[in-house]
Amino acid sequence: MPVPRRFDRRPPERDTTRTNERIRVPQVRLIDETGAQAGIMDTQQALRYAQSKDLDLVEVAPEARPPVCRVLDYSKYKYEQAQKQKHARKHQQQINVREIKFRPKIAAHDYATKKGHVERFLLAKDKVKVTIMFRGREVTHPERGVALLNKLAEELAEIATVDQRPNLDGRNMTMLLGPSKSVISGEISAEDEPTAAVDGEEAAPAAEAPAPVERAKPVTRDKQGTQVLGTPEQLAD
Repeated sequence: MPVPRRFDRRPPERDTTRTNERIRVPQVRLIDETGAQAGIMDTQQALRYAQSKDLDLVEVAPEARPPVCRVLDYSKYKYEQAQKQKHARKHQQQINVREIKFRPKIAAHDYATKKGHVERFLLAKDKVKVTIMFRGREVTHPERGVALLNKLAEELAEIATVDQRPNLDGRNMTMLLGPSKSVISGEISAEDEPTAAVDGEEAAPAAEAPAPVERAKPVTRDKQGTQVLGTPEQLAD
């Protein structure tokens, strides 16, 4: 059985800028193709002037009294505006907010691992929301969460700035970290950060290669049964 086609009932996007015959007001303040003020004139007279220049009459300030209209190539104007918006979006920096959750009694190894995640996010120029989750009666000791967050901020002071100090909200305490000016400017990048050893331990030196094991010499016996070192060919020589 064929599936019935679903139609999009939303109205199509329409350009709301009034141009040429869509300008219905009796008078407009005209700006000619050179950008000079031409004064207030009847809309039909302004439209005939634009048509004589093979251009469009475009309403640029509809809230003015009377509305301000310009004589220009509207297709070219729309293209230039679209290119400006595209260029602005290209150079606009998008900031993501990541979240890392800690426990007030977090183990040293887990702390080092999550601290590494925070470093990676900051070096990627993202903001990091650090959350301390309290359970049960732990919430009666918020100073532990503050101490942990302050410790993290101090250890990451070179690459992080504190955008929001530790704040207790219900059973969660949050702090917002942002990349430092050195990270944003590119003075510090992910390639500049050395790989930290786990729990502060130095990497173990490479194990020395084992000494080569000498192969046992072949053993043969003479006619009397006595063991003689060497092959029969070597004994014959």
